[in-house]
Amino acid sequence: MQMNRITPSAPVQAYQTYRIHTPPDRLVKAACEQVGCAAWARGWDSVVDESTDLGQRQAAYIRTQSGRTFRELHKANGLTVFRFQSGQRCFQEHRTRPELYLVRDGDWRGNPTGRQRQHQNARDWIEDFGEHQQCVSDQREKG
Repeated sequence: MQMNRITPSAPVQAYQTYRIHTPPDRLVKAACEQVGCAAWARGWDSVVDESTDLGQRQAAYIRTQSGRTFRELHKANGLTVFRFQSGQRCFQEHRTRPELYLVRDGDWRGNPTGRQRQHQNARDWIEDFGEHQQCVSDQREKG
């Protein structure tokens, strides 16, 4: 399929290309915040039946090894509710596809300098992109 491209008004050296690339078929472990985990955002309850061996082990783990902040509520039916505050890692293992935040010289015609770089996170890439847009705007106002 042929792309319909507008002919650029400046030489290829005058451009920079910003790209977010997600490699296919690759998953990495991710923090709750990265994947928009509802438990992380709002907190959650874990209900444990301490009348069973499994429930006793779960409760012991939560109390002594989980490292999370919670309140403990005891129900009349023998269940224990552990209420966890928001903003902390839940008990699930999240996976996501990684994103690469790329910037290179040039445009679709090529990269004449060969210069390219990868930002470590979206925030830095967005900041770089914004600064570049401001520079372009300033140059345009100057004429």
